[in-house]
Amino acid sequence: MGTENMSLPRLITTVPSIVASSIVFFAFLFIVLPQQADKARQYSSEAGSPDTSFYYTPAQLYDIAEAYGADGRRHYIEARYQFDIIWPLVYTAFLFSTIGRLSLNLFGARSIWRRLYWAPLAGLVFDYAENLSASIVMLRYPSYTPGLDMLSGVMTVLKWVFVNGSFVILILLSLQWLTQVLRNKLH
Repeated sequence: MGTENMSLPRLITTVPSIVASSIVFFAFLFIVLPQQADKARQYSSEAGSPDTSFYYTPAQLYDIAEAYGADGRRHYIEARYQFDIIWPLVYTAFLFSTIGRLSLNLFGARSIWRRLYWAPLAGLVFDYAENLSASIVMLRYPSYTPGLDMLSGVMTVLKWVFVNGSFVILILLSLQWLTQVLRNKLH
């Protein structure tokens, strides 16, 4: 197949793309994330983080903002626009390329299941929306930000549904692919 006929998913789901995104993902997972977690513990005053909660109410978000203090809120916002710009791109590239490759190989050309690779992209959008809304609330604190404070918690839930759902999809597709490979070897 020539590159002129190659669609975006086929282009991004090549073996080199999968290998590169996997290396970067696991490097982040085992090296960068633990460092970020240590930094977050320093400024969070053990209050937790909106990013790691499954859901939080506006009142809980303001409690976190209060517990962080001015320096903690500043560090939180800086982390959203340094680390949290890159990390969602890293896990999305990994999930998109691997889910895309598996779904394109497992399902027929007209199957709706071939579109499973879009789930991680939804997670990316909701992650960025969560980061933006929570950062604005932190920036404006002690002033209240009605609407955006509630939207932040909703975006967090949607982020986790799509990100965790993407990992579930990856596991299920991997198991299906492995079953198919084993079945082909036995026949």
